[in-house]
Amino acid sequence: MNYFILTYIVYFLVSVALTIWVANVLFKNGRIFLVDIFRGNTELADSVNKLLVVGFYLINIGYMTLALKEAGTIPNIQVVVEVLSHKIGWIILILGGMHFLNLTIFFKLRNRAQQHTKQAH
Repeated sequence: MNYFILTYIVYFLVSVALTIWVANVLFKNGRIFLVDIFRGNTELADSVNKLLVVGFYLINIGYMTLALKEAGTIPNIQVVVEVLSHKIGWIILILGGMHFLNLTIFFKLRNRAQQHTKQAH
């Protein structure tokens, strides 16, 4: 059995599934923040939300592609699991980091928009 191919396939499938899941959660739940930030302008909020998701996919799929190659040897299933845990662990950390970065940006933009609204009144 070619353990490299098995490792690549599992890594790719799990990483893509995680990326799609996180992107969908961010897209669905981030919209309300963006609508608030853009003072009810749903067209602008939806457009920005879609652009954020595209950027999210590009960064994550780019990293997944760069991290796909395994330079070491994979002689057995134990090493497959170890390599996958390392690679998928990094994907999860990056997804989590991007999630918190998005939240931080949303909250800063929302606070700025609320301060601007208060100053206008």
